[in-house]
Amino acid sequence: MPKRKDKAEKPSEPDEGMVAIGPDEAELDARRPMSKRQYDEELPKLQLELSKLQEWVRARGLRVVVVFEGRDAAGKGGAIKTITLGLNPRVARIAALPAPTEREKTQWYFQRYVAHLPAAGEIVLFDRSWYNRAGVERVMGFATMDEVEEFYRSCPEFERMLVRSGVILIKYWFSVSDAEQERRFQARIADPTKRWKLSPMDLQSRSRWVEYSIAKDEMFRHTDIKQAPWYVVSGDDKKRARLNVIHHLLSLIPYQDLTPEPIVLPPREPDRGYVRPPMNEQTFVPDVY
Repeated sequence: MPKRKDKAEKPSEPDEGMVAIGPDEAELDARRPMSKRQYDEELPKLQLELSKLQEWVRARGLRVVVVFEGRDAAGKGGAIKTITLGLNPRVARIAALPAPTEREKTQWYFQRYVAHLPAAGEIVLFDRSWYNRAGVERVMGFATMDEVEEFYRSCPEFERMLVRSGVILIKYWFSVSDAEQERRFQARIADPTKRWKLSPMDLQSRSRWVEYSIAKDEMFRHTDIKQAPWYVVSGDDKKRARLNVIHHLLSLIPYQDLTPEPIVLPPREPDRGYVRPPMNEQTFVPDVY
């Protein structure tokens, strides 16, 4: 089981008079894009640990919330898909809420998110969350500044209340450079199967990069609390980001291996004279391939 890691400490500045040296080989290797071979070797190991974590959460009745926020095209969706790939959807589910309805707009702001919080033995991964108010709603003018200021006051208390109630709350912010975001946007435009990922809001995030940066900094200032800190993920290398997030998530929730013992299948009962109906009476999917 991965050991829990605290938030990374800021590296110390070199003492006056020390000669600065270039990055060592390990640092240079970390900057290179991860190879598919290395990724394919590491991912199954982490996914095995995720399955153990899932069984621990289910057996112990834990309630886990993982919030994924960040820049558009920073890799949030891919990380969520990778985490849930081999998990039981009855235990680990994704909450990706659409724009609020007219009725929901009149509710207490957090109300529609509360309905998706986990019960005992569940993990909920929020693909965007209540932080919409501090990001897109603020930048695009969908919320007034009074509403945003109220969010800054209410959100820390809301999250502290969740933690006090026993919810394990983990928050990830995916960061991506403007150059890499531009490259990914262009790749989506070039691929007809991915153009649906470019919404009008995504295009606005490109043209309002600085405004979103200011909103993010202000959001962190109010909501990076001790009970539920923000963990920033460097998303320029998608493969590294996915592996790093999974490893970090595993480190935050102590768990034990409750994998069931291998199962011996019982013998099949005799056919007792059963005759299958004629196959031409059934409708089959055509063998096109």
